[in-house]
Amino acid sequence: MSKLMITAALVGAEVTRDDTPYLPITPEEIGQAALEAREAGAAIAHIHVRDENGAPSQSKELYRRAIEEIEKRTDIIIQVSTGGAVGMTAEERMQPLTLRPEMATLTTGTVNFGQDVFMNTPEQLLAFAEEFERYGVRAEFEIFDVGMIANAMHLVNKGFFTGHLHFDFVMGVPGAIPATAENLLHLVHQMPEGATWTVAGIGRHQLPMATLGIVLGGHVRVGLEDNIYYKKGELATNAQLVKRVARIAKELGREIASPDEARQILHLTKSKFY
Repeated sequence: MSKLMITAALVGAEVTRDDTPYLPITPEEIGQAALEAREAGAAIAHIHVRDENGAPSQSKELYRRAIEEIEKRTDIIIQVSTGGAVGMTAEERMQPLTLRPEMATLTTGTVNFGQDVFMNTPEQLLAFAEEFERYGVRAEFEIFDVGMIANAMHLVNKGFFTGHLHFDFVMGVPGAIPATAENLLHLVHQMPEGATWTVAGIGRHQLPMATLGIVLGGHVRVGLEDNIYYKKGELATNAQLVKRVARIAKELGREIASPDEARQILHLTKSKFY
């Protein structure tokens, strides 16, 4: 197996400071959280940003400030979100792509999301694909249900997203694919040859899905965006969640990838945003 890439999903769009005091909100806090996650074993920092009131935002300027704060502290791969928050327009969600980060996520389909609906129409996906290509950003396809893999490959077959393909299976969201071993294996079996994948379990599913990701040869995403607890009733920090996965991987004989080793796995060439 290749070395394990750990992604730290530091912020998200749903969790609030009322839920946990450990949530990083300001650009400076996000930068510090990324450093601590890197020191714990993460190779990738998946980030959202928040405004001065703590509300989710896709502001280009807030992303710029968060990226600057991360880059002044650590060499971790920065992966921005184009998911934003439910209800945002596609145009809002595309803003951070203009900063040309190394990576950005792209959800390739519409999905029920708790009591809401996360809309990604075919027309919107084509617009996103054009923007990813325009700014030279490597996509991580966010897969909330199995049909989204086919949607991603439809864009690839139209000539978008050339080069290495990487997928993230987000499992356990109410309304989306349940977090079970059988479902994870089914998703893995849909992968195109040569692609890599990460698994992100939501809430109580984070630890078991992470462990499966380690032993099946995939990669793992953890962090406060997806789960705020270390164990029942005990709040976690991003660094604690990363450190636990790194420890389990080492116990299972799987080495941890540094950011530069992850760049090799993902065929990335690091360059500062501009």
